[in-house]
Amino acid sequence: MLTPKQRELLVFLTEYLETREVSPSFDEMREAVGLASKSGIHRLVSALEERGYIRRLANRARAIEILKTANNLPYGHENIISDISEEANMAEMQGDNVIEGNFGSRTIQLPLLGRIAAGTPIEALSDPSSHMAVPADMLGQGEHFALEIVGDSMIEAGIHDGDTVIIKRTEQAINGDIVVALIDQQEATLKTLRKEPGRVGLVPANRNYETRYFETDKVRIQGKLTGLIRRYR
Repeated sequence: MLTPKQRELLVFLTEYLETREVSPSFDEMREAVGLASKSGIHRLVSALEERGYIRRLANRARAIEILKTANNLPYGHENIISDISEEANMAEMQGDNVIEGNFGSRTIQLPLLGRIAAGTPIEALSDPSSHMAVPADMLGQGEHFALEIVGDSMIEAGIHDGDTVIIKRTEQAINGDIVVALIDQQEATLKTLRKEPGRVGLVPANRNYETRYFETDKVRIQGKLTGLIRRYR
């Protein structure tokens, strides 16, 4: 099923091509669905691709093909949208808490420990005077904290530069968990955990980065991802 915004964009793309036989511009798509930011269009386009309504074309720069209409019917034309100003490289997070834009008054103040970046341990980021309001529904049992993401190493997991992640403080995690890992007590990073005999792999969600392996005693888990907040400006 499509969200209202996903359906609205798909209808707009379909009708635009059928009536004008030219590609809508990036700004036209953004204006048509009432979004103020580029990242909002990126996520909508990526969601449509993930659900099989459109397909990005590998041999055409910044081009996608409509496969199904908003009514879940096959698209009857081979129209190509080739004027998207930026590629939609991100798939929506599945099964995780994602909050976009403004949220309501039922919030909890979490410590915002700073920015998670290579070379900086979390302990050095801690600022007890810095907090942020987080929807209470995002939090379960246990202690939580927030971190601002720097970089694109987890972009294919739907985690963007500038996002704020909600972390449950724990030293326990299983294969496949997205964790905050502290390497050699010096470098903090957010990666997918891969446990292997005698070593630990920290796996990025970006094909441009390689998995890094460390001896088991060199990596300490400090928490695991439970939610994500993205503010559109």
